[in-house]
Amino acid sequence: MFTSTLIAAAVGYVLGSLPFGYLVARARGVDIFAVGSKNPGATNVRRVLGRGPGNLVFVLDVLKGALATGWPMAYAAFNARRHAGEFYVNIDPTVFMIAGLVGAVLGHSFSCFTKFRGGKGVATGAGGFLVLMPTATLIGAVVWVAVFLITRYVSLASMLAAVSLPLSAWWLGRPGTLVALCVVVAVFVVVRHRENCRRLLHGTEHRFVKTPGDATHS
Repeated sequence: MFTSTLIAAAVGYVLGSLPFGYLVARARGVDIFAVGSKNPGATNVRRVLGRGPGNLVFVLDVLKGALATGWPMAYAAFNARRHAGEFYVNIDPTVFMIAGLVGAVLGHSFSCFTKFRGGKGVATGAGGFLVLMPTATLIGAVVWVAVFLITRYVSLASMLAAVSLPLSAWWLGRPGTLVALCVVVAVFVVVRHRENCRRLLHGTEHRFVKTPGDATHS
């Protein structure tokens, strides 16, 4: 059990460490760690390079979180089918899925491929939670969209969406382990946004404005 959990976490970390923001920007001759907010997440890529590259990075970051979380479930289902009709102990893959998600978020935030620099884990975490708790995650997505449309602050929308996740999980009656995981990830996301919090308090946080190229901000 311990070894399997460790493997799931390690695979999740490697998947999460894939620096799509850095790679997409580098393909366009830009060092994403040297421009904008110097963050390799989708928000900074979109701010610097525009809607297309930013959306591509967002989708890739979501997918790696979903893959890191979902593969233990797929593997368990494959084993169950392979051993159909035989004595087989079907182990609940939830623990391994949680390990994969945690590994992916840590990998995205502290990538071994970019000297342990990384993003803030929002898109990658969302991809993982979409596999684990789709309804609660969709509620978080609605919160994100609503806050962003009202304020145009990506950071504030991300933090409030993260905070809404444990509340939604509790309200939907999800197991205590998953609610606790949501709390931990929400705290992690807020801590990763601490500089944004300071700028929000001082009124200097970047606000996305709608422009033709959607590559500028105020």
